[in-house]
Amino acid sequence: MPAPEIAFVSHRDGNYEIYVMGADGSNQTRLTSNPASDGTPSWSPDGSKIAFYSDRDGNAEIYVMGADGSNQTRLTSNPATDWTPSWSPDGSKIAFYSHRDGNYEIYVMGADGSNQTRLT
Repeated sequence: MPAPEIAFVSHRDGNYEIYVMGADGSNQTRLTSNPASDGTPSWSPDGSKIAFYSDRDGNAEIYVMGADGSNQTRLTSNPATDWTPSWSPDGSKIAFYSHRDGNYEIYVMGADGSNQTRLT
């Protein structure tokens, strides 16, 4: 079941951070808090996790965190840009696009960051 909250990005505190709120706009809560930019939040199908990108380590990479912002974990690590994660319907994989081969291409990986494979 999808999460009953909306994940979104705001620059209201001086840099791009990820927030969640109720569908009616109530209970706005910031989940990320660091000097870097965080963006493109994507709920896991069961609503327990959010995949997102961050450049907190100096380069745009894919991360995942608990729905409450806990356990923020980097899944990709390479010198190219990785952006826009999207979960598979069963939650076992995450698709994203990357510039790691010199062009923007679509990749897929396990939800734990394993088996990163180019699709296009």
